[in-house]
Amino acid sequence: MYQKTVLPNGVRIITEEIEHVRSAAFGLWVGAGSRDEREGYEGISHFIEHMFFKGTEHRSARALAESLEAVGGQLNAFTTKEYTCYYAKILDEDLDLAIDVLSDMFFCSLFDEKEIEKEKNVVIEEIKMYEDSPDELIHDIFSEYVWNDHPLGKPILGTEESIRALSREKIMTFLSEHYAPDNVVIAVAGKIKHDDIVAKLSAQFGTFKRGGRRVLEETPSGQTIERYQKKDTEQMHIIMGVPGLGQDDDDIYAMHIFNNILGGGLSSRLFQEIREQRGLAYSVYSYHSTYVDTGLFAIYAGTSPNNTKEVIECILQELKDIKQKGITAEELERTKAQVKGGLYLGLESVSSRMSRLGKTELTYNRVLSPEEVVEKLEKVTLADVLRLIGRLWQKDKISIMTLGPSGQEIVLSDLLKQTGWEE
Repeated sequence: MYQKTVLPNGVRIITEEIEHVRSAAFGLWVGAGSRDEREGYEGISHFIEHMFFKGTEHRSARALAESLEAVGGQLNAFTTKEYTCYYAKILDEDLDLAIDVLSDMFFCSLFDEKEIEKEKNVVIEEIKMYEDSPDELIHDIFSEYVWNDHPLGKPILGTEESIRALSREKIMTFLSEHYAPDNVVIAVAGKIKHDDIVAKLSAQFGTFKRGGRRVLEETPSGQTIERYQKKDTEQMHIIMGVPGLGQDDDDIYAMHIFNNILGGGLSSRLFQEIREQRGLAYSVYSYHSTYVDTGLFAIYAGTSPNNTKEVIECILQELKDIKQKGITAEELERTKAQVKGGLYLGLESVSSRMSRLGKTELTYNRVLSPEEVVEKLEKVTLADVLRLIGRLWQKDKISIMTLGPSGQEIVLSDLLKQTGWEE
């Protein structure tokens, strides 16, 4: 299903041909994100993403915006903690245009001084908008304190101060160091031919030279925190978490199962207990952030300030019950079917297929096929999930943070005792 070619300079091209569609998705994946930003460069990965759209030697910013929209296509990008992706979705007949536009952005962006200063204001407004969304902001604050000043905990957007301090010189330095050939994956899925893609890309992407292989900061050790931050909001936002797993951990598939059962959807234990049974929250869920060498498992809920203690007690009680009794065979099989169904339904989209190619190649240096994922999920047992829960959810590893109007502190140790965690 997949074909891969490594160009002479190390750029990887990976494709999936899908004959029955009329579209294609093209993605440029770069192994550079906020984790790679040293002091004085915070927010630069995301800022470079913005600047790629601000004009090239051949196209103005407006011409870039209009190029694919004029043929009904899409052009966009996103930045994470460990990678950045620039992508287009178009009709198969417009693939050459998409390649030309993204190549132009990648190699010929101007990084004009005036546009840099203008875009600083845009990004700062984005930061302010984010800070006005406490249900999103709390996750960044939580990870920043848990990771204890490690770059992995720094916000992807940077701060107003760090964005103000960016310069064209810093941008060009970061590009030369991190936008290197062996740090680039080109993923294409849809009605395409692998050999045609390689032929179209080899001249430009197979000859450029920059930087060297990515070198990560040491793995963050993390710390346990208990923090109660006051903010003028209507709700109290609660997050509770523990250190998680890196991408190659043997328990990563048991983690997928556990997360889904605990707080991964409408049928999850936390959603059913806190929202459906008690009516204490509109939004309640759990998630696991996986990185190259570590991870963070967290539970979030937003509730009225006077319900804060009860919601935390509910979360701790649910964790205690699942820690002591594990999950049921019925839950295990239902969740396997749920995860498998979601995985295969996602393959209906050429964009999802392209993302799978790019992300897994960049992360694992190979494509992790849906069949391989399903096979590993099917092997997860009740004992595996119970072992994972015991490994992660230990009372001396639990961190908690609230963000909201109340100045009243919740003493986690008292709530742990009340819910039987001290037994």
